Amino acid sequence: MGQLALPLRLADHAVFGSYLSTGNEALVATLGELADAGGRQGCWLWGAPSSGKTHLLQAVCDRAGDRSVYVPLRHLLDAGPDLLEGLESRELVCLDDIDAVAGEERWEAALFELYNQIFDADRCLIVAAAMSPRECPINLPDLQSRLARLPAFQVQVLSDEDSVLALQLRARHRGLDLPGDTARYLLNRSRRDMASLYGLLDKLDREALRAQRRLTIPFVKEVFEHL
Repeated sequence: MGQLALPLRLADHAVFGSYLSTGNEALVATLGELADAGGRQGCWLWGAPSSGKTHLLQAVCDRAGDRSVYVPLRHLLDAGPDLLEGLESRELVCLDDIDAVAGEERWEAALFELYNQIFDADRCLIVAAAMSPRECPINLPDLQSRLARLPAFQVQVLSDEDSVLALQLRARHRGLDLPGDTARYLLNRSRRDMASLYGLLDKLDREALRAQRRLTIPFVKEVFEHL
């Protein structure tokens, strides 16, 4: 697992095997190829909050191992742009939430230098943001133009039925049996973004283990009453 000299950890569930690729097959295939082979290029992925961008970046780093590094920029703002120094030594650099530092002069200058170092060394850069490269509010023209060269993929939001399948996939990854009717019950009685649904599934997993119960609708109703 690629890491900085900071307490960063990849989520244990954030792997390709637990990501439902429906609607995002080309993106997932591209990321898998980059994780396996690296190479000069990379990509920019963008989409709504909780659409799976962080999951995918961390899945890349999980597969690439120590050849990679995952950098959640939104959570590292206070650390300052000096933390980017030396990242070009990794074959694959994944920058999450690059829009969080857009417009910050020192950050943009450091990112421009990092970009040039990565591509001069024939390494790979993968970037995630809430918007496309041309919509990202980056002030430094040279950085904007270079990042705009990256192939861009919009992460598609799952339909309700695919959200049910995604919940079941996540449950299986955790060793749980989540019946379809229970998954639909969760979808209809909670926030529908996948981050909230996954968080709820994590809570139900803990409660089911404690109570030695299956994830049936009656059990979920009991948990909801206590929540």
